[in-house]
Amino acid sequence: MLSRWMSGSSRNLDREYNCTVRLLDDSEYTCTIQRDAKGQYLFDLLCHHLNLLEKDYFGIRFVDPDKQRHWLEFTKSVVKQMRAQPPFTMCFRVKFYPTDPAALKEEITRYLVFLQIKRDLYHGRLLCKTSDAALLAAYILQAEIGDYDPGKHPEGYSSKFQFFPKHSEKLERKIAEIHKLELSGQTPATSELNFLRKAQTLETYGVDPHPCKDVSGNAAFLAFTPFGFVVLQGNKRVHFIKWNEVTKMKFEGKTFYLYVSQKEEKKIVLTYFAPTPEACKHLWKCGIENQAFYKLEKSSQVRTVSSSNLFFKGSRFRYSGRVAKEVMESSAKIKREPPEIHRAGLVPSRSCPSITHGPRLSSVPRTRRRAVHISIMEGLESLRDSAHSTPVRSASHGDAFVAPGRSGRAESSERVAVIADENYSPADSVLPTPVAEHSLELMLLSRQANGAPCSIEEEKESEAGTPAAAEAEEVGGELRALCPGAGGLGAAQAEQVNKFVLSVLRLLLVTVGLLFVLLLLLIVLTESDLDTAFFRDIRQTPEFEQFHYQYFCPLRRWFACKVRAVVSLLIDT
Repeated sequence: MLSRWMSGSSRNLDREYNCTVRLLDDSEYTCTIQRDAKGQYLFDLLCHHLNLLEKDYFGIRFVDPDKQRHWLEFTKSVVKQMRAQPPFTMCFRVKFYPTDPAALKEEITRYLVFLQIKRDLYHGRLLCKTSDAALLAAYILQAEIGDYDPGKHPEGYSSKFQFFPKHSEKLERKIAEIHKLELSGQTPATSELNFLRKAQTLETYGVDPHPCKDVSGNAAFLAFTPFGFVVLQGNKRVHFIKWNEVTKMKFEGKTFYLYVSQKEEKKIVLTYFAPTPEACKHLWKCGIENQAFYKLEKSSQVRTVSSSNLFFKGSRFRYSGRVAKEVMESSAKIKREPPEIHRAGLVPSRSCPSITHGPRLSSVPRTRRRAVHISIMEGLESLRDSAHSTPVRSASHGDAFVAPGRSGRAESSERVAVIADENYSPADSVLPTPVAEHSLELMLLSRQANGAPCSIEEEKESEAGTPAAAEAEEVGGELRALCPGAGGLGAAQAEQVNKFVLSVLRLLLVTVGLLFVLLLLLIVLTESDLDTAFFRDIRQTPEFEQFHYQYFCPLRRWFACKVRAVVSLLIDT
């Protein structure tokens, strides 16, 4: 029986698991790992497959069965982190955006960062003015199809390419004009480099949005960038805090606290509420990792961080990688022949297609165009991408935008499009990336006029590999934790009081437990006949002998006398 159990245990340890990792060009890498394989092993396999040396900027993201996103921790077992059933599906993404992407040593690294930012542009996270958007799109066009050729590129050729969630004919003409007249002769590597230099100057470069609410119940998006911590509301950056001003981050339940120390010893505590405790913990861990990566000089300065002030409470986490300065120094020492780059080109993909024949903004009916105009700057509330934090759903104003194949539900004007990553269509987005210069004020006015509730959608990381599975998940739950309701602030205050009471009770229980353990140890030392070396050494110390004869023995006689008195009293009665 023992041999059967041991053979079963060895089979479990030797079991292999299939993993599929979706890369930035939407190709897939499949491998098998052992049960005890660490995240670092899987990441090294990927980097070897990509011929990537400057790998510290990248990471592997996955989604748990509760649809919460996580970064794979390299020091822990992959299987233990994945709560889903095998085969496992993950995504290879940029985790730490380079402070200066143009300064990356190798072209392969710049190309992968280019793919990530192109994805950010398409999914509406990289917001910019129309003029900047036209230039960025022209760089993408030059990198992927080369110089303008009248024989291959007829009039209106740029309309076949989808760079943003939505764009107009005017923007398409501007993109084609820049591509024809200004970028001729640029190689793909040069165009990608110019693209990175331009993207780096934008305020939302490197933004990985985490949806939250502030203390007033207003929707906000928290993000960590190479330069600091930002808070976005609508399409405006309401807070920007440099990394050297952030003194502490912690969370309790759904509540995230950011401690800031600014000039003149001015101290601020920013408080935000995440939709779930798991989302809040993910936000906290991302903040700890980003601050360590961008702020510290050496990885030896990294310390384990606790989410609470009490040693027995909360989560503990430690960033395990190298910091930005060390990565740059290591990159400068790379001396090898530049690896060959296999550029994906204009191939349709599930989540970030470069070419599409879907409708442009101009082909949308006039009534729907008006709805788009009203909600055009709902800003980051419609951010979507399989690569970034908790998914987001755009609020519906007037006419609803529904996914292809689900148009039968369009009768309800208040229905919201729920679009899985597998069947995402640009025509379903209500957020064009280009931001007109006058549209910030329009966005704020439209939000106040419509009074639209903030909402969050379970946009899937597409762990299911088929459209049918994505459709099944699409009909799944919708998360409305961010919708401000009546009495939301009072409920938050009551929740804070409950947390304080629980903390006090937990402290009392721990104190009583420690006293009980000390009492048991004292009884063993004084009353038991155990004669181990440890106990013998303690009993022979002068301090213990003095305590035993001057304090403990009198206390024991007094206690025995009281017990006898109580017993005799009970017998007499």
